[in-house]
Amino acid sequence: MERLTLPPGGAAAVDEYVEYRRIVGEDDGGKLFTPEEYEEYKRKVLPMRLQNRLYVSWRSPMGMDCKLVGPETLCFCTHRYKQHKTDFETIPLQRPISLPCQVRGCPCRAYLYVPLNGTQPIRCRCKHFADQHSAAPGFVCNACSKCSGFHSCFTCACGQPAYAHDTVVETKQERLAQGKPVGQDVPYAAMGGLTGFSSLAEGYMRLDDSGIGAPSAEFLDSPVTAMDHPFLKAFQASSSSSPETLTGVGTSSQVSSLRKPEEDDMAFFERRHQERVSLLENLKQRGTKGPLDESERGE
Repeated sequence: MERLTLPPGGAAAVDEYVEYRRIVGEDDGGKLFTPEEYEEYKRKVLPMRLQNRLYVSWRSPMGMDCKLVGPETLCFCTHRYKQHKTDFETIPLQRPISLPCQVRGCPCRAYLYVPLNGTQPIRCRCKHFADQHSAAPGFVCNACSKCSGFHSCFTCACGQPAYAHDTVVETKQERLAQGKPVGQDVPYAAMGGLTGFSSLAEGYMRLDDSGIGAPSAEFLDSPVTAMDHPFLKAFQASSSSSPETLTGVGTSSQVSSLRKPEEDDMAFFERRHQERVSLLENLKQRGTKGPLDESERGE
């Protein structure tokens, strides 16, 4: 295995280049700006980018953002979001907002997200892949003459077909009005709908207001049944061998059996010991005997 070695100051230079690329994107045309051009670019573009950021998502009919678009997310035209126009001095008034592709010769007039089936493009009802269709408005198939335009019945993880989703481009104010997260203002190019690491997950897995949402307290404290995942049943069994010991305790006490990231061994065992002493005292007051652990059995 080869080992990469950097000269003194090399790591800092790499970090500076990564920062430069995230800010400039492809606006330099493949030729690095001079320090003076870079400073002038930031002076002109960053205030505009912070004020007029556009959030892009692929939204289901239920209002859930099944996919939050980022710089590397592909468009129907096979080019990435960062290769489209994403910076505006003044946000357009018409809706929907079109983000045309800036790659020379590309007929794409507006960014359009198309999902993947694993790693493969999805198919149209004409049986041809999405990338076999024209990126020009109408999206006719280049491989057959019977297709009147791309239309896929591919089913998203949310349960709705792809054709029922919309690629939504909206402002920060429009997103806040819907109660959806907007994250922090950042100077980087083509951030789209990304506001944090959770934005990379699909909507049904994302427990914020852009996804399926946080589960209710009633759901979290509901008892584990035979229909639940085997992991939950095993977790409950390891927490207590007697149903009485969980009476009135709820999910929070089960979670407390897990070690916290900041705890060392002694702090973890001391906390668990104190919790067990408190539980046994409560059970004694109720006249209920709790299960013995291995140390109390003499094992």
